[in-house]
Amino acid sequence: MHRSMDEPTGAAGLPAARSHPTARPWPPPLAEAGTELPDPAVLGALLRRHGWQRRGGAPGRYGRWTPPGSAAGATSLLVPESAAFPDSGELIEEALLALGRSAAPSARDVLVSLAVPSDEIRWWREVPESAAGAAGAAGWAEADELRSAARQVLMAGALAARGRAGYHGARHRRKARAALDDALIGPGADGRSLTAYVPVASGRAVAVQLCHALHATREAVDYQRATGGMEAFDSAIAAGAGRELTEALVALVRGSEGARIDLRWAPAAGTPDGCPARPAPVEFSPGDLPALRAAGARYLRDEPAVLVRLTGAVVRLRRSGPRGPGIVRLRVLAGAEVAHVRVELDEEAYRIAGHAHLVGLPLRVEGRLENRGGFRRLTGASQVAPVQVDEAERDRLMKALQENVDFFEEACVGEEA
Repeated sequence: MHRSMDEPTGAAGLPAARSHPTARPWPPPLAEAGTELPDPAVLGALLRRHGWQRRGGAPGRYGRWTPPGSAAGATSLLVPESAAFPDSGELIEEALLALGRSAAPSARDVLVSLAVPSDEIRWWREVPESAAGAAGAAGWAEADELRSAARQVLMAGALAARGRAGYHGARHRRKARAALDDALIGPGADGRSLTAYVPVASGRAVAVQLCHALHATREAVDYQRATGGMEAFDSAIAAGAGRELTEALVALVRGSEGARIDLRWAPAAGTPDGCPARPAPVEFSPGDLPALRAAGARYLRDEPAVLVRLTGAVVRLRRSGPRGPGIVRLRVLAGAEVAHVRVELDEEAYRIAGHAHLVGLPLRVEGRLENRGGFRRLTGASQVAPVQVDEAERDRLMKALQENVDFFEEACVGEEA
């Protein structure tokens, strides 16, 4: 779904068109000849965001910036106020080279944001102090829990950007993952924080929806804790809240003393419509867990079944004997935002599905997509019929079926679809 900034990168398996900062020599070649240099205002905004301090400089012409913490004396950048001065390009190039050589962890974050304009989503998780924590380190399990919860939060935002629902289940997952393909995740220096860089070009809708959904969920939790009522969670669905987000927040907060999520817009892209220029951080504590769990259960219970007419390729057939009803598994081609569904068919419909499988034709079926099991089950199947396709598509389907022949069963006992 998205890659860590610490993952090794190379030619293997990377599409030629993909050009993330970590797929190229470090630092990003922003100062190469012919490459457009970043806007000085954007560079200044990113330095300020990542804790750099402006310490003087010629007023109205340039500022001198130093990194936060102990690295403050090791690096100093001169950043022009605008690109209007004759030496502004030279100063920007020197600043980029200095950032690339800097040992400050924040320098890399600034370069990533410059190379691919991205909205930044940060997670902080407070955990009980330990000897390792006192030394500025985090345990393996702790770091893994934070990364897993952050991924769930991002997926919840991507699902909400695809459509509003109290519970998505398996729906929309392929497109939601695709929206996060270009996101980068990097751990904080203390091991207890994490930052996701979501490129504006492919993921701004995700960041915007997540901003709305987090604040709506926070308000719903406050309402529930103050009044005992759950109605605010119902209205929060319109803002993108749902079971996937409440489960992600439970995973983030569980076992901690509290967690915070902060979102910053890419300076180069500006503030999206309908959003504050500086969204307030959203915090959750262990005291919020009962409300979040109750909301998740409510979302799961209340999400209705969906009437669908879908087309899918038969990838598995199973029944207990040579005659009677059976169960078919379809790889969905159209009609529903899920990858596979399981359908129980009567004897005649099962026979039609078997023939469609043998000749490599997709099957069209109508029914109710049930939320039980994550919208992977179709009930009340009717209008079962094969679908004619052109020869090229039929050959492709037949090839796929032949390559997976061990998975197909008919008129015999086997693994349940």
